[in-house]
Amino acid sequence: MDGRSLRNAAGKGVIASRESDPPRLDFPRACRLVRRVEYDAVYRDARRRTSREFTVFLRPNGLALSRFGWSIKKALGSAVRRNRIRRRLREILRLHRQEIAPGWDIVIHPRSSAATAEFSALAAELLKLLPRTPAPE
Repeated sequence: MDGRSLRNAAGKGVIASRESDPPRLDFPRACRLVRRVEYDAVYRDARRRTSREFTVFLRPNGLALSRFGWSIKKALGSAVRRNRIRRRLREILRLHRQEIAPGWDIVIHPRSSAATAEFSALAAELLKLLPRTPAPE
């Protein structure tokens, strides 16, 4: 099917609507810590959890959603390596955001091995440090 006939088919309602699609696994701006003041509040009032790959700072925020931030120091390597770590963290949070309990501000400090660790092991380790929503009964 070429592009023109695909557009015509879409106009005639042949392609399924997005209403039947599963919920989106995005990572909207509302779920991010973006201001320095927000980071400072987390560092000042937070509980700290540490593992081999991460240090996580957790602070209750009183909101209906959790917000995430990360701090990737230059000591972790080149810009390419730091961006790889950032992309991996964002993907873990995007995929598992529904499993993380709402109402927290969370700042993640990865260690240098987070750039080369196996993705599934990295995700499992990070999720152990984060507050989880209880499983539905």
